[in-house]
Amino acid sequence: MKQVPNHIDRTVWEINIKIYFVKKKYLTNHLSLCRITNCKGKLLYEDGESMEEIVKKALLYDFYGQLLTEHQRALYEDIVLNDLSYAEVAKEEGISRQGVYDLMKRCDKILTEYEEKLHLVEKFLNTKKKVTQINQFAKDIKNRNGDETLQEQIEQIEKISNAILEEY
Repeated sequence: MKQVPNHIDRTVWEINIKIYFVKKKYLTNHLSLCRITNCKGKLLYEDGESMEEIVKKALLYDFYGQLLTEHQRALYEDIVLNDLSYAEVAKEEGISRQGVYDLMKRCDKILTEYEEKLHLVEKFLNTKKKVTQINQFAKDIKNRNGDETLQEQIEQIEKISNAILEEY
């Protein structure tokens, strides 16, 4: 367990806190996030990455991971997808924790630079959002209109948009 930050009074720490452990899953990875608040709900300490950061890293890895070296991919998968700590990976690989940390930062930078140049994740998310909107519009029109020919065409639109969404 991590040390209590110095600016937090130990008495308050022991008496007035609530500890929340949140387990979330995204594909094969999971996240353990520890939040510590005082009795009034003010955040005192937070450990772990937000779900948005994990999802972003997983998406970047899905799109650009094959552009990393085999060694980089293995470490990145262990930390991001398998939720191992830097210390666990360092011990397993026989390198320092700082070395693992530096490699992770380098991988994050590489993947982010690919996204800044190619925008594949951004295009993917925009396409998925637009197809979801098309699907919703088709459902709305289908519910309001009684024309049988139009109903069939709308069902075809729904099938196509659902097929696209399933692919993503």
